[in-house]
Amino acid sequence: MSALCRDCLGEAGEADRCPACRSPRIIRHAQLERLAIAHVDCDAFYATIEKRDDPSLADRPVIVGGAKRGVVSTACYIARTFGVRSAMPMFQALKLCPDAVVVRPNMEKYVEVGRQVRDMMLALTPLVEPLSIDEAFLDLSGTDRLHHASPARTLLRFANQVEKELRITVSIGLSANKFLAKTASDLEKPRGFAVLSPEEAPDFLAPRPISFIWGVGKAGAARYEKDGLRTIADLQKAGELTLMRRYGVEGQRLARLAFGRDTRKVDPEGDRKSVSAETTFEHDLASGEALLPILWRLSEKVSSRLKKSAIAGSTVTLKLKSADFRIRTRAQSLHEPTRLATRIFETGKKLLSKETDGTQYRLIGIGVTGLTDMADADHGDLADPHAKRLVATEDAIDAVRAKFGRTAVQKGIAFKPDRGEA
Repeated sequence: MSALCRDCLGEAGEADRCPACRSPRIIRHAQLERLAIAHVDCDAFYATIEKRDDPSLADRPVIVGGAKRGVVSTACYIARTFGVRSAMPMFQALKLCPDAVVVRPNMEKYVEVGRQVRDMMLALTPLVEPLSIDEAFLDLSGTDRLHHASPARTLLRFANQVEKELRITVSIGLSANKFLAKTASDLEKPRGFAVLSPEEAPDFLAPRPISFIWGVGKAGAARYEKDGLRTIADLQKAGELTLMRRYGVEGQRLARLAFGRDTRKVDPEGDRKSVSAETTFEHDLASGEALLPILWRLSEKVSSRLKKSAIAGSTVTLKLKSADFRIRTRAQSLHEPTRLATRIFETGKKLLSKETDGTQYRLIGIGVTGLTDMADADHGDLADPHAKRLVATEDAIDAVRAKFGRTAVQKGIAFKPDRGEA
């Protein structure tokens, strides 16, 4: 049984405290020194950064998100003890935790810290697959010689480095595949380091609900429960053939994950599915006149993100949330991929025109899916002879903004009042 001190990385043996530094933070596991697939997740990322930058918030419940009309982006662990959760409407969060300090998100700051964490990850291995701004999979197979340490020791050193240099914390799950690593990283938050081997996975997973499996939401869990499948043990008993007959490829996925089997590789390129932006209003809006300026600004945000990543999208999706929290999504495929704000906006505008029927909306969002390389986008054809001119115009605007700031060039529609955008 391997045992390491999480603070000084020394051998801990069978002692309750590290013989060298007396730390009680000991990690023990029979395969600790052999497993190499990790999931790293920053703890309450936005809230932790805000507490780091404002010491007066250290012992207070902090919620990062919009105003009363918005939603919770992140809640610190103190706020979570009151039941506050990400994506919860802000008014509900403040009912649960009325003494919480609400901080408006500062995405520019969070992105910069996220980049610093990512750079530290890439110093460990080139096989880093980002999942979001604050989490990623890492494959440290074969890095023992490079770092003169096992993957576990290297990850412990990384966690300590992040805490010391960036003054935030991470939780790490270590296993033999992505599913089990992701599962392990949630077990001991915050500042966690958990190990879950494939051999222990079936018994560990068996009593848990099917919704515990990554990618199974409430609707899916309800569907499986109707069919008599409530726990992962039920999936294990049903077997792969039965589940495939019932649910096809998804059944096969469930059958394999129920036993902790996952053959997906850590892919540095990832499989980014979409690029989007959305906002919640301070007051409900219903008219196209009020919604279109906001839609334009969001389209520009999406376009900017696409251009920075050198990608484009072939389907535009409009998202609306009504005053009663019902969500409408409408999508339209394009005749060729685009990364242009004008095209994204014009498509979203058409979709929005069919939804401005007097319904009061509290949120609007726009995004693109079907992502591809930017080289495949915006070539134009006989049906769209203006493509090259649009590309040249936006490239010129981007160049001016890069030199003089984003407000240097603005479309007329951007100056229309937003009437309560949060």
